[in-house]
Amino acid sequence: MGIMAASAPDPLHDHPPRPGLRERKKLRTRSAIRRATYRLIAEQGYEATTVEQIAEAAEVSPSTVSRYFPAKEDIVLSHGYGTVLAAALRARPAGEAPLDSLRYVTTDALRTLLAERPDALVRRARLMVEVPAIRARTAESRAVTGGLLADVLAERTGREPGDLELRVLTVAVLGALAEVNLYWGERDCRDDLLGLVDRAFDTLESRLRV
Repeated sequence: MGIMAASAPDPLHDHPPRPGLRERKKLRTRSAIRRATYRLIAEQGYEATTVEQIAEAAEVSPSTVSRYFPAKEDIVLSHGYGTVLAAALRARPAGEAPLDSLRYVTTDALRTLLAERPDALVRRARLMVEVPAIRARTAESRAVTGGLLADVLAERTGREPGDLELRVLTVAVLGALAEVNLYWGERDCRDDLLGLVDRAFDTLESRLRV
């Protein structure tokens, strides 16, 4: 989604269960790979940074990097974020309009990210502007997330899975958020991001109702 490019905490659980030893090790490895990647990108740029360099800096093998992140672009994009949003959607009040539900869960998750990982949002927004490959990978991720959210909305509204109107709605929302992220990055991340998101949703609400 662009804006939601960091690995966000689940807004539905303030105190999630402590992960087991194996899961904690995986989280540490992922974090080490991300930190190494950002440091190398800051030093030499995205294109010059190779998976082999990332592996060496993170003290893991190149195959480990590829196992955690199939493409280099994935290191700076979200993983499992669609699942978080889907869970939040399922928890919204029955009868709430789909667009209102999407507005609430995406804005709430973004607010959490801004409070806990503002630096990550800025880094990813700037990379979105600078690196076409990251924008392309984001579009692929957005399509998957859009399908997942459309299916959740279909469950909530009693529509058929793959409902066209809901697919159009979710793609429009996620596309709008991606454009907000790009706009924010182009302006050096100086604007109020939540304010930009509100403007985008206001625009959608004036045109979209399903």
